Amino acid sequence: MDKLSQPMEDYLKTIYLLQADSDGGTSTNALADALSVTPASVTSMIKRLVDLKLVRHTPYQAIALTKTGEKVALEIVRHHRLLELYLYEALGYEWDKVHAEADELEHVISEEFEERIAAKLGNPLIDPHGDPIPTKDGALVAIKQQSLLDLEIGQSARITRVSDRDPEMLRYAARLGLRPSTRVKIIQVEPFGGSLQIKVGGVEHSIGRELAAQIFVAVE
Repeated sequence: MDKLSQPMEDYLKTIYLLQADSDGGTSTNALADALSVTPASVTSMIKRLVDLKLVRHTPYQAIALTKTGEKVALEIVRHHRLLELYLYEALGYEWDKVHAEADELEHVISEEFEERIAAKLGNPLIDPHGDPIPTKDGALVAIKQQSLLDLEIGQSARITRVSDRDPEMLRYAARLGLRPSTRVKIIQVEPFGGSLQIKVGGVEHSIGRELAAQIFVAVE
């Protein structure tokens, strides 16, 4: 990691996250969208990462991490999610603000600082949004979950994860009490792509499908 630039680390982390969402590789256009860069910039960087044997890519095929690339990406993800939790629990940051701060800090903390944070937090396995924190050796806790959209009317479940990609959405979810470990029940689903009527902590709310798609739950 000492030889990698911050943009290289950002690419590796983003490829890992996109792979995780799709159960496979990712594309030039998806990377360009996620990183807010041009496809030409992605092509140039991928060539450099291929030369470093961190990424596999054949023209017109998916972009995927090598084992070494995945190891580096998991270390960056570990930094990021530990920092998010530290900012949230120790420093009192709101959960919609920790992602941007962690994006800046993840590249500069030392391994000693990382371990001190982990020890201070009790070696946690989950960040404030419910995403798994990789262990030092790259292991991830397995979480059996599904989208809130997949629940049937009358079903109850425990929220396991809320996507952290949109700070405004996180603020809205927090106002409704939609946080990890909270129980939610589906009361009604409007037809033709309509809203969901849910109960959270004894209070009923109507939420759109866009928000529901960003909330993941475990049926218990």
